[in-house]
Amino acid sequence: MDKKKRRFLMRSIILIILFGAIFFTVYSTLTQDKNEVLKIGDDAPNFTLVDMHGEKHNLEEYKGQGVFLNFWGTWCKPCEREFPIIDRYYNDYKEKGIQVLAINIAESDFVVQNYIDRKGLTFPVLIDKNKSVMEAYNINPLPTTMLINSEGKIEKIITGEMKEQDIKNYMELILPD
Repeated sequence: MDKKKRRFLMRSIILIILFGAIFFTVYSTLTQDKNEVLKIGDDAPNFTLVDMHGEKHNLEEYKGQGVFLNFWGTWCKPCEREFPIIDRYYNDYKEKGIQVLAINIAESDFVVQNYIDRKGLTFPVLIDKNKSVMEAYNINPLPTTMLINSEGKIEKIITGEMKEQDIKNYMELILPD
């Protein structure tokens, strides 16, 4: 085979490989599973996570109650300011059918437990170790709070820090009938 034919063959093979790689990249991007952005009125995605006492919490088990679902991190300053207020209202509203679930995003048990002890928190704190719940809820930024009504539907989505009156009003919003 002469030099021109060999060069043509090599260039053709390289082009075929290049087009194959481009096709694969485009195809996998288009068919990739993406979580839909949740909206008010959507069913809250179910999950099961374990709290710091080793108890499992499955969101579906809270149907009939309002759920104040708060996503947070120990480094989050707004979270730190909100937690004493959330804890106080949790203790006021838990007998009325409101549950607070605070989901920490992938921090160590030691760090989270130390934080809970320092702050004296009484509501259940769960750790989303592999960030699967965070991804299912499309959480960004922290803090983000999802208010879930007694039917398991998202009533409100709050991103950023909440003030005391807001927290009280949000708990009132998801009180079961």
